[in-house]
Amino acid sequence: MHTPEEYRVTDSPWFWGLLFSVMALVSLALIAPKYDRRQGQIEGRYLGRGQLAAERARRAAGLEPTSLAADAVAMAEAPRSRLIPLWPIAIAAAGAAAACGWMLQREIRGQSAA
Repeated sequence: MHTPEEYRVTDSPWFWGLLFSVMALVSLALIAPKYDRRQGQIEGRYLGRGQLAAERARRAAGLEPTSLAADAVAMAEAPRSRLIPLWPIAIAAAGAAAACGWMLQREIRGQSAA
């Protein structure tokens, strides 16, 4: 264990955990708009293929075809939510940052009391 004169905050694993989790939050904030655009395109293709497969199945069963255009308009007007969102990663990174910050603060207080 270090004496108070020798203690450096960069020697603490909690400091590095805090640093990496804060950088993860910053990275998520920077990449979110590009991710949202790209993920929207990917999910649009996925949903379109699903609708096309459902339409083919309806036709093969001899049922009346539905209007795919009406479904596309309904999807476009739906609230923006992604099938694979970024918020769980952001919550995990924020939780890790809070925990590491709390533990780092306890470690620093423990070093100053010694």
